[in-house]
Amino acid sequence: MKTSNKGIELIKTYEGCRLSAYRCPAGVLTIGYGHTKGVREGSSITMAEAEELLKKDLEYFENQLTKLNLGLTQCQFDALVSFCFNCGFSSFRNSTLYRRVKSHAPEAEIRSAFAMWNRGGGKVLPGLVKRRKAEADLFFSK
Repeated sequence: MKTSNKGIELIKTYEGCRLSAYRCPAGVLTIGYGHTKGVREGSSITMAEAEELLKKDLEYFENQLTKLNLGLTQCQFDALVSFCFNCGFSSFRNSTLYRRVKSHAPEAEIRSAFAMWNRGGGKVLPGLVKRRKAEADLFFSK
């Protein structure tokens, strides 16, 4: 499966795009749309490079989620790609969210599992609260 335009727009909205390296709220060097691998202090990229990095980053998460064979709808897949992109695949794989999705838990339980992931650098971040709600809303949309 591939992330739809709706999923990509959600990710872009919450990641934003910065063409110069910066530290995210958790202190990780980041560039473009939340790209972290190999970023160095003082690095800069073009918008085309930011788009290409996002595409490559999404491919990794798409492949990892597809391997789990969760039987997801497109909206569910998009929501989980966004979550994994932000939190990491191993964090998802070891999470209550994964267990609840896998077991087809009730909507309220899955929504609360999304909402648990609202911290960056040990603090509740309003942006993450909004993102988790948007991901849960997308997960349950048609």
